[in-house]
Amino acid sequence: MIRKGCFVCIEGLDGSGKSTQTRLLAERLQKTRRVLLTVEPSRGRIGTFIRQSYLYGENRLSSVVEALLFAADRVDHVQNEIAPALETGDVVISDRYVYSSLAYQGAAGLSLEWIEKVNSHALRPDIALFLDVDLGTVMKRLKPRKSIMENLETQERVRSYYLDLVKVGLLRRVDGNRVKSEIAEETFSIVQDFLASRA
Repeated sequence: MIRKGCFVCIEGLDGSGKSTQTRLLAERLQKTRRVLLTVEPSRGRIGTFIRQSYLYGENRLSSVVEALLFAADRVDHVQNEIAPALETGDVVISDRYVYSSLAYQGAAGLSLEWIEKVNSHALRPDIALFLDVDLGTVMKRLKPRKSIMENLETQERVRSYYLDLVKVGLLRRVDGNRVKSEIAEETFSIVQDFLASRA
């Protein structure tokens, strides 16, 4: 695939503010560029199934089933939304992507090598950020109706996996323990610098 656009993903724990930051980044970039703002689980058929039938259930599925569901949604997401937008030159900003599977299902005990294998059709982002917020703040922000993964024990393990991905260079850490405007300025600068380097 010839990539004319730019693919950005922002990762983080539940309640880290990543959805706010993806929106703020999209709003700022939209002043000068075409932007697709998307999310995982996607709004497609498989992603909708995950949201409606699983995320807010009482018990987690097996980690293997979880990983396969998210991988299937990701293939659909890439084929029907992300790749077409990149081919036409859009900036694609995804609220979560493959790194969520590596962190969440990795923290559930699955081999990262196996997770990468079942996600082999996932496009590599040009920019992948991890919005890192301390666990105490994250837990205070979570809504009363929590998903099955929004508990302290799970979030602690997931954060550890995210930080491991930062260490090996798959993600770039952004300090999320700041005011929104400072975080937004940093994410915008990172994307603008990349776009300028490609011009």
